[in-house]
Amino acid sequence: MATTEDTSSLWQAYRRSKDRGVRDRLILTYAPLVKFVAGRLGSGLPAHVDEGDLVSYGLLGLIGAIERYDPDREIKFEAYAIARIKGAIIDELRALDWVPRSVRARARDIERTIAELEKKLHRAPTDEEIANKLGLTEDELGDSLTEISRSSIAALDELWTVSSGGDQIALIDTIEDTQGPEPQSALAQTEMKEALGEAIARLPEREKLVVTLYYYEELTLREIGEVLGVTESRVSQLHTKAILRLKARLGGGVARALQ
Repeated sequence: MATTEDTSSLWQAYRRSKDRGVRDRLILTYAPLVKFVAGRLGSGLPAHVDEGDLVSYGLLGLIGAIERYDPDREIKFEAYAIARIKGAIIDELRALDWVPRSVRARARDIERTIAELEKKLHRAPTDEEIANKLGLTEDELGDSLTEISRSSIAALDELWTVSSGGDQIALIDTIEDTQGPEPQSALAQTEMKEALGEAIARLPEREKLVVTLYYYEELTLREIGEVLGVTESRVSQLHTKAILRLKARLGGGVARALQ
């Protein structure tokens, strides 16, 4: 990667001229960000999703970030670019709509069941209670969580509707605060951040730790497995269950329009 001085000179030159050659040099300078984001998102996707495709989608996001970046907003470019890259990849994956309807339906069923049990029990339901309510064994519930995790539809990167006007943010951005929201969405994002913090605090300890290590400390699922002394597959199940719990809890509050 270019030195800070070289990069600063490139930005100054690009702001003056909008020259494509200078833009392309900036793309090369920041290309490792695309590889980083694609690798992180790709770790939770099915094997048939090619990381090279994710990189291609992410490059479009990087180009858009370079062309639209406004240094006067005092947001570090790397943070801004990561949000744009991530958004571009997720948009393309959503457009492909490769997740089977049965998997989406199963995720909604588990989410709804968790919400109903929490309302009744006033605490986080156990795996046994969730499975019984669904008419499944605990092993079958585990298999369902694994299948949902492989579809990557249970993630904080998913866009959630947070206002009657249709404003959307990704929960991960309420943690990272990378996009520098416009004034009209700042209140919704603040409310979501507060609600998310409360919901995470109420997670069972292991699920809370997985969310913290993955989204705050940016460990991979494999690394989290080493910390907890469990398999990567088990960490994936814990992550999926945690996100479904969060969606169930937030569904009745700020994110009432969750889809």
